[in-house]
Amino acid sequence: MCVAVDDFKASVFVNGKIGKDPKLATADDFFASGLNVSGNAVPVFGIAATIVDVNNMPGLNTLGITVARFDLEPQGLVPFHIHPLASALVTLLEGLIHFLYNLGNNKATFLATFNSQNPGHIRIPSSIIASEPPIMDEVLAKGFQLNNKEIAELRKKFS
Repeated sequence: MCVAVDDFKASVFVNGKIGKDPKLATADDFFASGLNVSGNAVPVFGIAATIVDVNNMPGLNTLGITVARFDLEPQGLVPFHIHPLASALVTLLEGLIHFLYNLGNNKATFLATFNSQNPGHIRIPSSIIASEPPIMDEVLAKGFQLNNKEIAELRKKFS
């Protein structure tokens, strides 16, 4: 057991977090609340997220677990993205590019679990359209089957 602690004098450093002396671990190190309620909203996409990871449940350190609750408003969207440091248990494996879209008239709520205490998150539109150095317009236009004017509009939105 290597419970994470924000104490740079602790002696054990594992997987990006410092571990406290196991004799000092408490039940609170293995508890987090909030999965029962909607979390931090991202109104532009119509989604709210609650994340339980090593940052708010220190006992998860070295266990390779993150749990996330998402509330997706009607017509809400989780944009195309990958998790470069984890697989996710929704309907995908190996961090494949995926997105979620609520076609219904009621809010959708779902849980995702990851095999990493730090799964990462990369939004595909931003990382491709606004990349540095930029990807050539011709390549983007061909890859997304768009014209150069549409690519220019996308660059304005994501840059």
